[in-house]
Amino acid sequence: MAIIFSRNAKDNSSKNKVKRPLGFVSAIVTLVTMITAMLFTVAVLEKEPHIPLLIGTAVAILITMLHGYEFSEVEEMMYKGIRHALPAIVIIILVGLVIGSWIGSGVVATMIYYGLQLIDPRYFLAVVIILCGIVALAIGSSWSTMATVGVASMGIGISMGISPGMVAGAVICGSYFGDKMSPLSDTTNLASGLTGVNLFEHIKHMFYTTIPALVISLIAFFFIGQRFGGRDFDANNIKDILATMQDNFLITPWLLLIPIIVIALVVVKVPAIPAICVGIILGFFAQIFLQDGTITEALTALQTGYTIDSGNKLVDELFNRGGLESMFYTISLTLVAMTFGGVLEYSGMLTALIAVILKVAKSTGSLIASVIVSCIGTNLTCSEQYISIIVPSRMYINTFKDKKLHPKNLSRALEDGGTLTSVFVPWNTCGVFIASTLGVSVIEYAPFAILNYTVPIISIIFGYIGFKIIGLDESESEQTEESKSNDTNLA
Repeated sequence: MAIIFSRNAKDNSSKNKVKRPLGFVSAIVTLVTMITAMLFTVAVLEKEPHIPLLIGTAVAILITMLHGYEFSEVEEMMYKGIRHALPAIVIIILVGLVIGSWIGSGVVATMIYYGLQLIDPRYFLAVVIILCGIVALAIGSSWSTMATVGVASMGIGISMGISPGMVAGAVICGSYFGDKMSPLSDTTNLASGLTGVNLFEHIKHMFYTTIPALVISLIAFFFIGQRFGGRDFDANNIKDILATMQDNFLITPWLLLIPIIVIALVVVKVPAIPAICVGIILGFFAQIFLQDGTITEALTALQTGYTIDSGNKLVDELFNRGGLESMFYTISLTLVAMTFGGVLEYSGMLTALIAVILKVAKSTGSLIASVIVSCIGTNLTCSEQYISIIVPSRMYINTFKDKKLHPKNLSRALEDGGTLTSVFVPWNTCGVFIASTLGVSVIEYAPFAILNYTVPIISIIFGYIGFKIIGLDESESEQTEESKSNDTNLA
């Protein structure tokens, strides 16, 4: 036994010795291959992004193994990447169920019905931002907000004759504002926790970049909305939609209690997953007892989505959707993307890329810009906003401390660049989720996700001009030096 153990240890030792670190060139070759395949497949052939990501994964695996890694090690890298996505996948599954349940129960129809009657089309887009912002702020989840209030807003806006891309842009602006600024948000807690910044200090510091972007978004959508208040607004079409919904659904304010209960549960700190499950169950029974549906119909709405043939094309497009199976595309793309991202991260390729960026980050402005660019790059390559916060935080935390910059500057930059830009990547989990949930492609909504691209720009500008860039005081610097020396001693 001792001899066998000794031989195995020797073999393992020799394996470790032949391993070579993966540098910048390896990372660039992998990324260029994936991006080239992605552009050709998506832009030229107009096909799905799964295969280009798999090609990128295959290249990453090959390069990693050529540097001395065993396939079992590379396989574990892929599994680690997938594990990052498991919480998101659970949410995606539940979102498919809640959409099917709430459409079948008449909740979505009720929200659209009263929304069409109460909201002036001229102010609708600005109202959507505010409403989604409040809900996301209360529950701490952009995805849950988009799956509930967002889906209803899409129905209302499209019924008013507003472009789906515009409505989706307003939904995204509001949802991500609330998510970013909520103390209940997972990304907000992640950014503050990884950088060692007090949660509410982190949120307070984000006000300086986020509030101006919110104001810009509201002003922009206010002026955009004015075009829908005159002759372009088809009142007869609205009447037809209202009549069709009344013919096919029981419309009652009591149904609004279901989303209110879900929001209330999250506000009182019930985790998002159990709260959404309550919403699914309530919608399931509402379809049976209020809409006179059968158990089979209610189960079908959960599995394959709700189906309706009302004779009104727009109504049919709005309500023929939802269900678990509608999310299979999103789930499969998430798994493929995270497989690629896992190899990139755990092989060290991503670290090599960021290390090159760090070499050119000399001033405070360039450092902030580097963090944001790194977050965007991680969103593009690893396809998950959590990783776009985790990896750059590891890479930049000591640099900020060395430059006597408070870690809350880093935590803000991580969210400005990581959380918000994930929506612009079609193969990122956020981009895929939005396209599946709201039924709008990234290309359509990207120009109107004003808050999401304005915040990073403001953040970079503030970095260069030094506005609200907080330095470390003497006591904080001493604590930083002590922690670094302790880390060294432990090592």
